[in-house]
Amino acid sequence: MNRKLGRLLEPGFDLFFLVMLVFAFAALVAGDGGLALAELVATGVLFAYYRYNQTKRRRELEAYIHSATNTLGTTDGGKTPFPMALVRMADGAMIWANDPFVELSGFRERMHEQLITDLLPELKMDWLAAGRKEYPGDVNLGGHRYRIYGTVVHADDPQGTMLAALYFSDLTDLYQIRDEYIRSRPVVSIILIDNYEELTKNLTESATSNLNASINDAITAWAEGYHGLLRRMERNRYLLVLEKRDLQDAIEGKFSILEQMHSVTNPSGVAASISFGLGVDGATFEESYEFAALAVEMSLSRGGDQAVVKDRLNFTFYGGRNKEVDHHSKVRSRVTANSLMELIAKSGDVYIMGHKNADMDAVGAALGVACLCRKQGKKAYIVLDLENNASEKLIEEIQAVPEYEGVIVSGQDALLHCDRNSILIVVDTNRPDQVECRPLLEAISKVSVIDHHRRAADYISPVVVNFHEPYASSASELVTELLQYSVEKADVLPIESKGLLAGIFLDTKNFNVRSAERTFEAAAFLRRLGADTIEVKKLLQSDFTNTVARYRIIQSAVPYREEIAIVALDRTVSRALAAQAADELLNITGFQASFVMYPDEQRRVVISARSIGEANVQVILEPLGGGGNAATAGAQIKDTTVPEMLRRLKESIDNYYDN
Repeated sequence: MNRKLGRLLEPGFDLFFLVMLVFAFAALVAGDGGLALAELVATGVLFAYYRYNQTKRRRELEAYIHSATNTLGTTDGGKTPFPMALVRMADGAMIWANDPFVELSGFRERMHEQLITDLLPELKMDWLAAGRKEYPGDVNLGGHRYRIYGTVVHADDPQGTMLAALYFSDLTDLYQIRDEYIRSRPVVSIILIDNYEELTKNLTESATSNLNASINDAITAWAEGYHGLLRRMERNRYLLVLEKRDLQDAIEGKFSILEQMHSVTNPSGVAASISFGLGVDGATFEESYEFAALAVEMSLSRGGDQAVVKDRLNFTFYGGRNKEVDHHSKVRSRVTANSLMELIAKSGDVYIMGHKNADMDAVGAALGVACLCRKQGKKAYIVLDLENNASEKLIEEIQAVPEYEGVIVSGQDALLHCDRNSILIVVDTNRPDQVECRPLLEAISKVSVIDHHRRAADYISPVVVNFHEPYASSASELVTELLQYSVEKADVLPIESKGLLAGIFLDTKNFNVRSAERTFEAAAFLRRLGADTIEVKKLLQSDFTNTVARYRIIQSAVPYREEIAIVALDRTVSRALAAQAADELLNITGFQASFVMYPDEQRRVVISARSIGEANVQVILEPLGGGGNAATAGAQIKDTTVPEMLRRLKESIDNYYDN
């Protein structure tokens, strides 16, 4: 920018004329009418001359701006066709605006400067300072929506003024078309009756027909409010196609069909529940249907009775507060056992891995899988960190068994010895960031998962054999079911049956929580194999020092919302100790859920959560990056503090109860 623009930006003299008028008025008040008249005449002449020069300066400034920013073109009259304003970048003051902008905004040259933020509060100049030519977003002005383009202009004046030339492109019609396109995008949904087999078990043909009619009426009545296309594909599966605008209404209504379905019961009083999968933003109907199928699978793997929305990037969950539905089907256990044994038979070495800081459920499940490998004549290795785990007593006993000499290895050793024929079996977790050694997970192509936790959005994939049942009490229970269809009593070592029973004891809190019919069947099978409950009890005992430390943690508990106990420690404790304290808090009358949080050596805040009531601790911790199941959950959050996580935890609890 040359010196001409600097001169054109020199300040006006409006304030001086105001002062001259004040002096003329003062002379009139003092009784000197002649002096007052002379001052008024002089002020009028000077003001007329000033206005003439101001108009001339404005025209020169406008002509200069047009010549300096000629890229957008002009109309036949030589004027820029877009609303345009010149803004000082230092403070956002509007220096000049063309006629279209004046008509749009009502901007007028005044004695005091107007700021662009007075007109558009959200408009900042940092995008121009960063070198961008287009404002990241659109603005509303005069009932229209505009896209703003800009250039930086330097004035050659002593102050080194930097100006922003802003052009406003009216894209109202285009935005309306775009928004209507987005709102009318198709959403493909699959509705699956979770417990259809249980609902229709032992029913007569007439009763089944009546139940189907009740289910159909409930789903149809709900879908009619969303102007979609509903079709029943199978006896327990529906297809619903609706527009994205209606999806937003369903989200705001919290997918009320989830609760409405509970009012549909069979003659035995069993309530129906559904899994609702929705595919959004697919490029084609086929892709949206694939998204919906993945969403339904995700819902089922998290226990059902919830809606899951799948787009190109993420899963979003709604509902899922109720306890997992027990789909009692031994057929799947038998099929999975056959598939897993076949996979082991065709593989080389087998590596078995649980989650970090492995507890007795992870170790017990690993022992059961090692038994399956031995039955097939394959060498099994259990990947375990001997320094950081919550199963010291059990591991000491394992290492004393001759058959397990050299079986327990570190993640680094496993990485060195695995090859293309190796397989990896992950137990007691389904999240890649929670496994004992993630590089090993990424190094082995054939992976199987045996887990009972609710499926997270970042689950392990791809999986060759997946035995994921969120209704189960523990991974040890699932592995025990596989053993029933794969081995004989003589094939199972005492330490293996003992470890599996210890895992079930641990996760069920001695059969006090999450204990279903299959849990007791698994425990009975292990007792027949020789597992001794007294020996298992000894494994679960804690020493005197840990007991005292546990009760010190309990003393720090603070009630929240009357039925929740929260402990926020400012010191590091062991994970096992925190989990035991969370369990112990539920023995106190009135507490239905407990949360114990503490900082660890890796600058993380660790949370252990337990529930014996209606509160689903997994749903509460999931927004914080945690996982687990309705009764037992945990989280490990990096780069934060205990006070900050306490605040976020309370917010998540409030959202759970209030929404």
